[in-house]
Amino acid sequence: MVFASLFAALTAAGAYIQIPIPFSPVPVTLQVFFVLLAGSMLKSKWGSLSMVVYTLLGIAGLPVFAGGSSGLGVLLGPTGGYIFGFILAAFLTGKLAEKAEDTEKSGLAINALNMSTGILIIYALGVFQLMLVAEIGLGTALTLGAIPFIPGEIVKTSVAAYIASTYEL
Repeated sequence: MVFASLFAALTAAGAYIQIPIPFSPVPVTLQVFFVLLAGSMLKSKWGSLSMVVYTLLGIAGLPVFAGGSSGLGVLLGPTGGYIFGFILAAFLTGKLAEKAEDTEKSGLAINALNMSTGILIIYALGVFQLMLVAEIGLGTALTLGAIPFIPGEIVKTSVAAYIASTYEL
C-alpha cells in the first residue's frame, strides 16, 4: 500500500516535469514513466490502484495533472483519455509482469515489451478521447497526440524497463 501511494505521488510529480509542444494540447511529461514502473514493479493490483489514487486526487482538486491542473474537467477534456489509460496500462503491464514471472521469463527485453503494450493502451485511449473532444479525425489526432511522443516514449520505456529489471520492491 505504501508503494502504491509512492507511485501515485511520483506520477503527480512527473506531471510537473513537462515540455509543452506548441502544436499539441498534450505536453511531454514523466507521468508515463512512473505508470510503467508502477505496473511492472507493483504488479496489476497495486500498480493500477496507484493510478486510481492518482486520478482521484486530481478529481478531488489537488493539482496533480499535467501543468498543475486538476478536476473532472481535465478528465473530460482532450487529455483525459491518457489519464484513464494510466489505470488500464498499469493494470495490463502488471498482469504481463506477473505472467512473465510465472514462466520465469522476466528480464529487460520482456519488461520493455510489456511496457510497450502499456504505452499502446495509454495512447489508444488518449488519441480516442482527443478525437472525440477536439472533433478531429484519426490522422490529425495521431499527429497531435501520439506520433511526436514516440522518441521520448522509447527512451522512457528503456529506462523504466532497466529499472524494473534491476530492482525489486
